[in-house]
Amino acid sequence: MLALAIPLALSQLAQVAIQTTDVVMMGWLGPEALAAGALTTNVFFVQFVFGMGVVTAVSPLVTQIVGRVSGPGKVREARRAVRQGLWVATLLAVPFMIVCWQVRPILVALGQDPELAALAERYMLGLVWAMPSALWFIVLRCFVSALSRTRMVFAITLAGVLFNALAVYAMMFGKFGVPALGLLGAGIASAGVQATMTALLLLHVLTDRRFRRYRALGRFWRPDWVKFREIVRIGAPIGAMWVIEVGVFSAALFIMGFIGTVEMAAHQIALQCAAITFMVPLGVAHAATVRVGLAVGAEDGAGVCRAGWTGIALGSGFMMITCLVFLVAGHRIVALFLDGGDAMTAAVAALATQLLIVAGVFQMFDGAQATAAGALRGLKDTRVPLAVAGFGYWAVALPLGVTLAFAGQAGALGIWIGLAAGLAIVAALLTWRFHRLSRPAGEAA
Repeated sequence: MLALAIPLALSQLAQVAIQTTDVVMMGWLGPEALAAGALTTNVFFVQFVFGMGVVTAVSPLVTQIVGRVSGPGKVREARRAVRQGLWVATLLAVPFMIVCWQVRPILVALGQDPELAALAERYMLGLVWAMPSALWFIVLRCFVSALSRTRMVFAITLAGVLFNALAVYAMMFGKFGVPALGLLGAGIASAGVQATMTALLLLHVLTDRRFRRYRALGRFWRPDWVKFREIVRIGAPIGAMWVIEVGVFSAALFIMGFIGTVEMAAHQIALQCAAITFMVPLGVAHAATVRVGLAVGAEDGAGVCRAGWTGIALGSGFMMITCLVFLVAGHRIVALFLDGGDAMTAAVAALATQLLIVAGVFQMFDGAQATAAGALRGLKDTRVPLAVAGFGYWAVALPLGVTLAFAGQAGALGIWIGLAAGLAIVAALLTWRFHRLSRPAGEAA
């Protein structure tokens, strides 16, 4: 599990580093550019998260095929699953790109400043071309992960971090003989780097001796509607679940704006810290999907239990460590984000340190729910986890947080307590769900 999970977790962290680099450089252009970039990223990211969830269904499909089928049949079935995954990625990218091209009227309709919306549109004109290649990258990553070969994914993503920094710097500010294009240049650079990363991973799949026998692009024009529908059936709930989770944190940010500027700033610091550490259990979750799927394909009930519970233990265990770090060194972590000694900065630091204490507690729940969901994906169980997420995040976390924040006068701390409670419920229900589905198989084995 560790051999598979570590490269995936590192690639997730590298992906965050790419986004962080873009944000930092936009800040060098000024606060307006930074705000426009954030608005663009939100419009792009919500759609990408849904698409990523849908095509992630390729992972349990391929792993169960690899675990179940032997000989030429395995190669043919796996190729069909990958091919239809690429079809789904391409077909999803088209409407997503159409929506992205309408970012300016969308933002204006939502009450954003027209000048800010115009800047956001300029960034999106370049970034939008990253959508199809980014979704293809996810499909190919699922394929190589299903065969337990993930090191190249990390190597390509790490190289992408370095080249993205150089490309964005050059095209945004006009360095190395490149014209200064501002936000448009940043979007073009990011899209170009993403396309290059996808091309490199595809080249690896087509030429490496462990993958080339699958001929991933063989007879690409041939549809397999059974596989196509299965990917959509399994993947759509995954995408919806991820959008629900992203949505509740976006709603929390919106509510923080009603509470105050200090609360919003402190919320952003705590959320960024939690987002970085969450990349590790997310990588473990991908590995759990693969290991559980392989065991299901091999009809190894005991293996299903071992793989799922190992993933849940690793994800939760890592988050216990980060919890301790947040509790003990929260004030030092917050100091990395702030510069200055005025009264507002001190207030933000004090509140962010308190929020990190709550974040440390919900880290353990977040790690458990992510890895339990990953294990359930290996069983192709995605609809019930979607219902669980909808209940935990929108029926418990947000209403409880709002009640504590305003009626209970707990402010930002109340919002985070609500989020922690919702995550705890989701983690408990998903873990119980995996226990229920895997127990009979384990007893039969």
